[in-house]
Amino acid sequence: MKNSKILLLAVSLLTFMSAWCNSVDLDVSEASALAQRLSPALARKVVFQKIKPINGHDVYSIKNKQGNVLICGNNANSMAVGLNHYLKKYCLTTVSWYADIAIDLPAQLPDVAEEEIIEARVPQRFFLNYCTYGYTMPFWQWNDWERFIDWMALNGINMPLVITGQESVWQRVWRQMGMTDDEIRAYFTGPTYLPWHRMANIDAWCGPLPQEWLDQQMELQQKILNRERALNMRPVLPAFAGHVPARLRELFPQANIVPLSTWDEFEPPYRTFFLHSEDPLYTKIQKLFLEEQSRLYGTNHIYGIDPFNEMDPPSFEPNYLRRVTKHMYESLRSVDPKAEWLQMGWFLYYQRKDYTPDRAKALLTAVPKGKMTMLDYFCEYKEMWRDLDGFYGQPFIWCYLGNFGGNSNIQGNVMAACEKLETALHEAGRNMVGIGSTLEGLEVQQMPYECIFEKAWNLHKTHEQVVNDVADRHAGRRNEASRQAWDVLYNQVLNIKPTTFVGPLPVSYPMLNKEHRRSAITYDPQQLLQTWDYLLQQDSVTTDAGKIDLVYVGRQLIGDLFYGEKRAFDRAMRFGDVNGMHAHAQWMTEILRDLDVLNSAHPFCTVGKWLEQARDLSPNPQLKDYYEMNARRLITTWGGDLNDYACRNWSGLMGEYYARRWQIYLEEAFKSVEEKRPFNDFARRAATDKWQESWPVSTALVPQPRCYDVLGFSRGLRAKYASLLHSFAAN
Repeated sequence: MKNSKILLLAVSLLTFMSAWCNSVDLDVSEASALAQRLSPALARKVVFQKIKPINGHDVYSIKNKQGNVLICGNNANSMAVGLNHYLKKYCLTTVSWYADIAIDLPAQLPDVAEEEIIEARVPQRFFLNYCTYGYTMPFWQWNDWERFIDWMALNGINMPLVITGQESVWQRVWRQMGMTDDEIRAYFTGPTYLPWHRMANIDAWCGPLPQEWLDQQMELQQKILNRERALNMRPVLPAFAGHVPARLRELFPQANIVPLSTWDEFEPPYRTFFLHSEDPLYTKIQKLFLEEQSRLYGTNHIYGIDPFNEMDPPSFEPNYLRRVTKHMYESLRSVDPKAEWLQMGWFLYYQRKDYTPDRAKALLTAVPKGKMTMLDYFCEYKEMWRDLDGFYGQPFIWCYLGNFGGNSNIQGNVMAACEKLETALHEAGRNMVGIGSTLEGLEVQQMPYECIFEKAWNLHKTHEQVVNDVADRHAGRRNEASRQAWDVLYNQVLNIKPTTFVGPLPVSYPMLNKEHRRSAITYDPQQLLQTWDYLLQQDSVTTDAGKIDLVYVGRQLIGDLFYGEKRAFDRAMRFGDVNGMHAHAQWMTEILRDLDVLNSAHPFCTVGKWLEQARDLSPNPQLKDYYEMNARRLITTWGGDLNDYACRNWSGLMGEYYARRWQIYLEEAFKSVEEKRPFNDFARRAATDKWQESWPVSTALVPQPRCYDVLGFSRGLRAKYASLLHSFAAN
């Protein structure tokens, strides 16, 4: 009798749940949950409703209804874009992509002026880069990912690259191929370097990878995928592209496994190996990997396969490239008949001298049309679809890159990029199926990426409207000073020619009587000074985005003063002018100290936050130290010939790591003049390199100042450096 009652209760509960699920649309539920995560007050104000697509396009609408704001969309992703439209246009706020930053909302949430209906212009909106998983995300936990996924949905992204946790899949595959766990974990790089292992650039560097990491990342990936799919995203998972452990050559001596070219001076044992796609073992590994990945993570039938990225293939002969691509696709399709291949097109730009049109055509046309989508990776600088006949019929996504290495410099030719994108939307035809961004690191300034993804929707904004909207959101209100600042920044300063690396001189390696070419100033300093002056005219700065503007502009200007002072110091040294050297050295030291304080005004402009994320990943003291070593090394010495590639204008780094490098330079300069001998650059470099190598393996607490009033401190800097700023801007 008791069991019968339990069974009856279970049947009743299932019946109720089924009826409830039918009455509550899951898209509406997900959009509502997103609003609740942002702010309970916001969730009480907005109501969501499902509508049908218009002309087959994603669509959202926004209007008032019975004291609430009604946001309609054809799915949860479109509803999220509608919610963001309300937040940006009516609440004048910017949602940070960082979990620790609360959303700024007005005390009284406003109504909507009139109904708006907005259609999408492209079906696919792609985001991320393999490198982002190293330069920004290696130590993220679920709360970080939860906010970031919400941010992606708010900006309409529906095709994210999702490569967390793939090492757990590979561990299972390599076990089946006869490798031990110790061999497998030693094959993987350290956590911050996994993107370059995944792209077959390096093996083993800063490894072995802890088992704890593998287990955590597998669980995290499952959460990421569940949330992204719930928000109508189509996650791009990896597939096998031929990169295998060196150990496989011993286990399968008959297999056609060859070493790939050396990458950025990483010699053995960090060199990688490639299994030819024609070898029967290739198909076997592909099957094992895809089946295991689907078991752990499911599939949306789209896979990132990127062989030979920044690496030379065994042959550039067109027939060879055609065969490789054909066999790779066939191995994919044999496991998943619905499989589509997403290929990043960076190699077609980066190695464009090697990938001549006949070679590129052979590679791209070996896959049936529509089954390979190309990411045109660096379109703000070079649109490869124009050079390669629209990728010979394969669909492509126009991508804005915008950031290399997570560098924290003023960068991004936003206005010109938006104009190029608009032209492409009109000229590329149906071949262009999407808009994306392939940034290497997030940094703090979101504006360029938000502008790019707005272009995916029929908003019809002029440049003036873009400027005013951004300025008002960053101020949290209509503010003329903010508008004037952003007018200069958007129309004048942010028209910088894109480059693969930028860093102000303070974060560049000291060089005798010259400056690193990558620290060159490529904009008019007078215009940037004008931007800062407008920002400083604001009566208050209360929003997170507004504080970022002050740090973003101020640290660039003050950092650029270092450029002039270093040149003046070197000139005084050449003439033996000790007094002049002391004067300019004092300014250089002051600049580094002030940059250290200014950056501390925002948590994500500090090395402390980066290291805290690394150490928080494990309760194990040894693993805490291991993760911190990975975190420190990536942003400083990196490895190979990539020293300073991921340099950051950050508090803590500026006051300790970079300051010590410059102190060594200044000390040797004074000794050379006082002792009346040539500058001993060999000894100076040796001392600098010794310091650089010691810092990543240290676990000492990095001194960290605190700036509580960024507007007041910035005004103080403006007064302190007034004469230097005017002299610098004038020249």
